Formats: sequence, C-alpha cells, structure tokens
Amino acid sequence: MDATGRPRRVLVMGAAGRDFHNFNLRFRDNPAYRVVAFTAAQIPHIARRTYPPSLAGTLYPTGVPIYPEEEMESLVRDHQVQEVHLAYSDLSHLEVMHKASRVLAAGATFVLLGPNETMLTARIPVVSVCAVRTGAGKSPTSRWAVRWLRDRGYEVAVVRHPMPYGDLERQRVQRFRSLEDLDAAHATVEEREEFEPYLRMGVPVFAGVDYAAILTEVEGSAQVLLWDGGNNDFPFIRPDLHIVLVDPLRAGHELAYHPGEANLRMADVCVVSKVNTASPQQVERVLANIRAVRPQAEVALAELVVSADRPELVRGRRVAIVEDGPTLTHGEMSSGAGTLAASLYGAAEVVDVRPFAVGSIAETYRAYPHLGGELPAMGYTTDQLRDLEATLNAVDADVVLDASPVNLSHLLRINKPIVNVEYELKERGDTLATALERFVQTRLPAPARRPAEPRPGGPSPGGPSGSAQGLRQGEAAQLRALVRGRVQGVSFRDFTQTSARALGLIGWVRNLPDGGTVEVLAQGPRVALEQLLAHLRQGPPGAFVAQVDVEWGAPEGQYRRFEIRG
Repeated sequence: MDATGRPRRVLVMGAAGRDFHNFNLRFRDNPAYRVVAFTAAQIPHIARRTYPPSLAGTLYPTGVPIYPEEEMESLVRDHQVQEVHLAYSDLSHLEVMHKASRVLAAGATFVLLGPNETMLTARIPVVSVCAVRTGAGKSPTSRWAVRWLRDRGYEVAVVRHPMPYGDLERQRVQRFRSLEDLDAAHATVEEREEFEPYLRMGVPVFAGVDYAAILTEVEGSAQVLLWDGGNNDFPFIRPDLHIVLVDPLRAGHELAYHPGEANLRMADVCVVSKVNTASPQQVERVLANIRAVRPQAEVALAELVVSADRPELVRGRRVAIVEDGPTLTHGEMSSGAGTLAASLYGAAEVVDVRPFAVGSIAETYRAYPHLGGELPAMGYTTDQLRDLEATLNAVDADVVLDASPVNLSHLLRINKPIVNVEYELKERGDTLATALERFVQTRLPAPARRPAEPRPGGPSPGGPSGSAQGLRQGEAAQLRALVRGRVQGVSFRDFTQTSARALGLIGWVRNLPDGGTVEVLAQGPRVALEQLLAHLRQGPPGAFVAQVDVEWGAPEGQYRRFEIRG
C-alpha cells in the first residue's frame, strides 16, 4: 500500500516470460499492489493483447493489458504508476540503466525482483542449466545432463523457461510427450527449437505460463526436474545444483549483461563452452572473470562438437545457412554452428541470404544490423514462417544448411536439399560429471525405482535394470552400451579395449553395420564398469559421442579377456 492506504500502482516491463511469472508470484493475489499494464519487447507480435482474467486472478476481472515498451512513459503518466518492474533478460547493463533512467525521469521507482521472491521450491531435486548469454550452449548441456541422469535410471522431466507467444489461457500448463503434441499445440519455431530434441530422446517437456501449477504436475511424474533456462535468466525453481554456461566467444559478456552476471555469481558449476573454437586468450579471459567473482564455483571446460546428417551434400556446394533465431538476434552472434559445419564439410561458398530476404525476415535484418549472411530461424507467427520459406526458396544456393534445433523440413516446403546440423556437448575432463555424481549421492541417495523406457531397437538408456538392481559397487555386473555418433574409424575400438583392460574388465567391443554405432559388452566390478562408461562418454581424440544407451545386468556368458570383434 502507498502512504494513503491505496494499492501501489505498478507497471511490469517484460517479453512474455518472466514478467508473467513475477506477476503470478508477487502481484496476482496481493491487494497491496495494482498492476495497470505489462509492456512487451524483444519478441515480435506479443503486444496489443491481454493477460486474461483466468490467469490474472480475482483482483483483475478484465485482465491486464499489454502495450509496446515504447509507450512506457505515457503509461506511467496516464496511470500514475509508482513502480516499474523490469522483468526480462539478455540486456546489457547499459541497456538496463537506460531503461531505469527512463523510468526515473518519468517519476516512478525502478525495481528488479530477485531470486528469493521469484523462485518456487520443488519437492523433488532440481538441476538448473542457465547461462550468461543467449546461445552459450544451454540446450546441449541440458541434453547431456538429462542423458547422464537417465543412464543411471532416473526419470527426468524438463521444465523450460516460458515461451507463451500464443493463446495464454491454453498455454497455462503445457506438457509435451511427442512431436505430435507440438503439432496439436501449433508450436512456434522457437518452441520447437527447444522442445524437439528432448522429445526425440523420449523426455517429457513442461512449459507454459503458471509455473506453480506446472511444478505440481512435474512433481507427480518425475524423480528429477531439470530446469532448462531461457536467454540468460535465472531459474524460476530453486535449484539444488546450478550449472551456468559461459561463452568464451563473447568473453567479457559474463560481467556485462543482465541477469547473466547474477547467474554467474550464483553458479555451483561454470561450464566454459566452445573451447574447441575459442582462442586460448578468450578462454583465459572468462576463466579469470569467473575466478574474480565466483571463486568457489567448480569450472568445467567443454567443446560444442558439430555434426551433420548428410555431410556429403555440403562438400563443393554453395550453401545457405539457417541458425537458431534468438542466438543471432538478441544474442548478438553474427554466426554459429552452421558456419562451422560449412567449413568442416568443405562448402564451396556460404551464400549471403540478406539480398533474398522478404517480408518480416527483411525486417529482422533491419532491426538487428549486426547480423551477417546467416538466416535466423524466425517463426513466431504464420506470416514469419511463410516469409522464412519464401526467403529460403529464393536464395541462390545449392543446399540449405539447417543449424537450428528444429526440423524445418517438417514445417516448410523448400525447393533445395536440407542438411541438418547438430551440436552436442563434449566435456574435457570430468568436473561436470563429478558434480552430477555428487548431486545424485546427496539428493538422490537411493537407486532409481524406475529405469527409463528402452529405446526401440536398442538397450535402455537408463541405469540399473532387471537383475542388476541392487548390485553393490564391489559386485560383478555386466554393462552393455551402444555408443552413437562419430565413433567408427577413429580408433574407438582400440581406445575401448585399452580402457577396459586397464580396469581389469572382460568382454568385447565391435562396430555395428549402421556406420555410426559401437557396441560394448563388459563384465567386472560395478565401480570399474562405471569408470569405463565415463571413458565411453568422453571418447578418444577425434571422436564425437552423441549418445550412449546403457543396459545393466548380471554377468552372462564367459569371456577370458576384453577383445575387439568384427
């Protein structure tokens, strides 16, 4: 209440994400405040709508209107606003203070709500993966962590930072279990970029508008919650293990962007990504900044390894590159994994898409002048999808190199071949794995009750199963693993044999005829098998391990030593 006993009048500056969450937790049922409006920025076409009464609560029988951020000063004046709350992310510190100065000049108080007032507390353990900037590598790190947990038999649910750009009432609680669920929800390209990789792994994804309601659903369906952050925001749910990505290709940004610096200062583990493409000087700069502001954080170094599904179509061809939209736009990157793939696979030329851009895509290039010739995968609306399709069909190239996480061929009709580019995390060392192991031991001390469902045609990606449940570390066990990725023709079998024999294990390793999978069967003490599994996930120099499917059991058959087969 203000000095007269009336509710304090509030305006919330946002981008259809944290602004709604902060409203729900701080203002929805709080008679001491009256939110007169939201403002919208950063995302196209999210203004000129209403946060509906069903979400806003009984204090707001007509909902809360949403205006463009450009109208902030007039809204403060016309509605006698006393507080303006900034509630969105990936802003430079300079931008934040410019916005604060606008608010102060209009006569209101500028407010940033912190984690203690905006984090929910879960009844199940939580791992969060956040970053200091958009495009630092949260998604591949989150997938890596999910695989690690599932390999040990834990049921994991992913809760994603919100992207409710459509019907807010229908998006209150979103639960996706299949690609068909995305089709039914009319998911945008931006949503698909984040959700599809998990769904292809068989992992459920939750998102929406009301995260208290979302959390209630997740708590009843999973043993571990993984928070996959958006932009460089901090989590909506209090983590037990807070992993923060730091991007050496934008060295210095970790101390210059909001709320990324806050994430860094809260980190339990800092993952310095892209060390295979950054210079030693860039890596050392971010390491020095981590030591300066968060010396107690553990630091992991990781590569983001690029691969393509049909690399033979790239060599000697002229390629048009599509990248993750937010990484290029407000993430301020001028290039990404697509450019790396074009170089790696011998493209003759990277075609500049800008002269061929039409409609809203051309507007995007004008709005973000730092963009180069790569095409940001903008698809927030039907019109943007249409313009994206028209641009790709018009561009004078032989092949489209799609480095966005979404399968564009499912959404667009393109008149040229599409080569899909993927990028996965490969840790150097075992700092991140050790941190997760400690998390499991302290927060999930008992073995998982339900291993993950087996994938068709292969062993379970989970950990203990069948007769192996309850095996102690010293007991003999059997590990069967399918190692997928760029693992054939890179001495992977020799590496596996050497590792297994050094650990005193018996069994065999062989290449499967699909050209991309190595099968391993090993027997011995459980603790030694766990060490071998860690080696398999790492792989020898030159290998790229995309996925390891694991099946545990009691020893079957007799082997004299560890051999290479086939």
